[in-house]
Amino acid sequence: MLFVRQHTSEDIHLYRLMEAWRQNTKIDFDFFDAHDLFISRDTSQRETIKRNLRERMKNAKQVVLIGSPDARRKGGDGSSFLAHEIELIMEFDLPVVVANKGGSRFIREEFIPAPFINADYYTISVSLQPAIIQLALDKYVEVFNSKTKKGPHYYLGSTYDSLGI
Repeated sequence: MLFVRQHTSEDIHLYRLMEAWRQNTKIDFDFFDAHDLFISRDTSQRETIKRNLRERMKNAKQVVLIGSPDARRKGGDGSSFLAHEIELIMEFDLPVVVANKGGSRFIREEFIPAPFINADYYTISVSLQPAIIQLALDKYVEVFNSKTKKGPHYYLGSTYDSLGI
């Protein structure tokens, strides 16, 4: 499965945690990072980076957004690279799993960028744990593609119980 991760520089340690899960043979969690497919250097011009982000998004099938107040702020500010990625996600109609910083199982609108909330974009919020993120990546896309739901959603406690978390 190929997906793009969205994070803020403030939350990079959480992305590194997800990379560690992927490397751990005892954890069933895998992903390909679309950000690794096209490299933009810090010295690249802003428009070059935006163009590369567009190419990266063309390779994505679904998205994991590390949900946090910083992600909400930057994703809705209209000028950051995360805001540009949010626009592309919506343009390409990509499924979004919001993995909540701090482990909350519920919808935390203060973690979801305003463009998703304002557009009533169908997202699924989960705790930042490998088993529930993997379940969402495996099951959510089909429901997303059915176009029967709108707005933010979350899994019930029984789903977490069935995963042993």
